[in-house]
Amino acid sequence: MSLKVEILAVTAFQQNCSIIWCTETNIAAVVDPGGDVESILGIIEKNALKVEQILLTHGHLDHAGGAARLAREINIPIVGPQQDDEFWLQGIENQASAYGLAGAENCTPDQWLNESDEIEIGNEKLTVFHCPGHTPGHVIFYNKDAELAFVGDVLFKGSIGRTDFPRGDHQTLINSITSKLWPLGNQTRFISGHGEISDFGSERASNPFVGDSALGLS
Repeated sequence: MSLKVEILAVTAFQQNCSIIWCTETNIAAVVDPGGDVESILGIIEKNALKVEQILLTHGHLDHAGGAARLAREINIPIVGPQQDDEFWLQGIENQASAYGLAGAENCTPDQWLNESDEIEIGNEKLTVFHCPGHTPGHVIFYNKDAELAFVGDVLFKGSIGRTDFPRGDHQTLINSITSKLWPLGNQTRFISGHGEISDFGSERASNPFVGDSALGLS
């Protein structure tokens, strides 16, 4: 396995931005650069990374607000999420204004993503899963060799994503978790948009929203 990850909590929302790279090539990607672009650039410089793309799980301000600036700074494309989140990405500046946050920008991806797409990061690959519910175009990224998933705001340690935003849907989110995440295996660890790393087995055992007992599966 040659995948390495450094997590940086960005914005007032303490969103987990992941800088991920292939240690054999130092080719990298940045997942969900919501803001604090100078700090992200500092990690890139410290590790002498060759960043080739920005990957977005979904279009909310705290995940995508710094993407346009980072793309300009190092001349790289923005990839993802799925196109149903376009309205969120075009509303980032309005979201920022509502929260009193400066510096966030609307963005237009260079490429939209769909179920089963693959992303190459050096010698590593991420598989894309479309997981709507928190937002309609939410995607997650999974590396099979590392048994690691980047799940945005679909699932958290001990919780799940909110579904009270426009075009959110609770049952759709539950279906995304149980039909897309759980089949990846109990051993799979995940980095969510906020909070600590966990694994799917732990969440199935104890998560009060999607644990097996909560869903009547045990």
